[in-house]
Amino acid sequence: MTLGSGAMPNSFDPSAAAGLPERDAGLVARRRRALGPGYKLLYRRPLELVRGDGVLVYDRDGAEYLDAYNNVPCVGHSEPTVVAAVAAQMAALNTNTRYLAEPILDYAERLLATHDTGLETLMLATTGSEANDLALRIARHATGATGVVVSAHAYHGLTSAIAELSPSLGAKEPLGLHVRAVAPPDPGEDAATAGPAFARRVAAAIDDLERHGVRTAAVLMDSLFASDGLRSGPAGFLAPVAAVARARGALFVADEVQSGFARTGEAMWGYQRHGLAPDLVTMGKPMGNGVPIAGVAARADLIERFGSQVRYFNTFGGNTVAIAAATAVLDVLERDGLQANARAVGAYLLDGLTRVAAGAGVLRAVRGAGLYLAADCADADVAGRVVNGLRERGVLISAAGPDGASLKIRPPLPFTERHADRLLGALADVLADPATEG
Repeated sequence: MTLGSGAMPNSFDPSAAAGLPERDAGLVARRRRALGPGYKLLYRRPLELVRGDGVLVYDRDGAEYLDAYNNVPCVGHSEPTVVAAVAAQMAALNTNTRYLAEPILDYAERLLATHDTGLETLMLATTGSEANDLALRIARHATGATGVVVSAHAYHGLTSAIAELSPSLGAKEPLGLHVRAVAPPDPGEDAATAGPAFARRVAAAIDDLERHGVRTAAVLMDSLFASDGLRSGPAGFLAPVAAVARARGALFVADEVQSGFARTGEAMWGYQRHGLAPDLVTMGKPMGNGVPIAGVAARADLIERFGSQVRYFNTFGGNTVAIAAATAVLDVLERDGLQANARAVGAYLLDGLTRVAAGAGVLRAVRGAGLYLAADCADADVAGRVVNGLRERGVLISAAGPDGASLKIRPPLPFTERHADRLLGALADVLADPATEG
């Protein structure tokens, strides 16, 4: 099975609604009528979740599930510090960036300080799609070029411009004529091999664009290659790619929507694992722990030219409630040592996942960076059985990759070794079930 049609791995099949309990079948039917077919549900038996607490979520009947999938509530579901900050600010004022306000300045300076030297200015939006769209506009304005190089199964967002840079959306969302997609490194490659080989593929893509009369404005890469099935690779392999981009007059854009905010455990940002200096960095999803906020950190000269020559305003980007949420996220990340936790618990979980895989034979190519882990199954059908088997045992993960055959594990960052043991125990049970292999 492949996902070339743009289908979402582990999505509910609406034709199976008749086999659901009466209430669930009714909700599926209402959802189809009210929202249309574009909104997908997870799992063969969809969940009706009503409450969350840390790394746990609960359904309508009170059943508890271990959330090892949702990276948006990065500091935990219903985190009290974030909830209090949002409630207090909403009760006081919620408005846009066209008024003087100190909190947004405090936040911008604090966030930029977590990035490497050279990224000195922040522009705010509401979603990762918007952030990538804005970064693309800045790159094109700075270079006068239009071409973009991405990875083979990348996902960077859903705006018209960014959907053209997102091969994972499938054949019904074709790449733009100005876009080239290149294969990411294989999971087993080391940095000495992966970096130069990947850089050569990027250079060849830039050459191909030029042969078609298109100069390259940006090389846009997710630092973990999450949609490619987590090709996180060894630290350092992306640095030669950034060097190739600059040598050819393009900007290097690090998409940190999935790999940022301490997810890898090794650094605050995924690009920092690779020892490179991006020209632009995009951020989203975990930034507000569920409150919509996203941003672009950039070299000051790029923003100076863009901001003085192009009219840009985002009504909700950087609104006062979103800033309160984002500030609280940084507070909790620091207070609770969640980067160190991601590193330690991620290593513990990777070791356990490797041991479980070795004893079962169903999983292979186990890999991870902090609290983002993956393991390949034989095909998407096996991956679906594993994912749904875990759902029935109260553990939530999903699947990813070009063929939907890679298990995707990315829990909220307060995940502990106790939670990891619960996941590993449930996984061992699923893998021991003859039905898993069909």
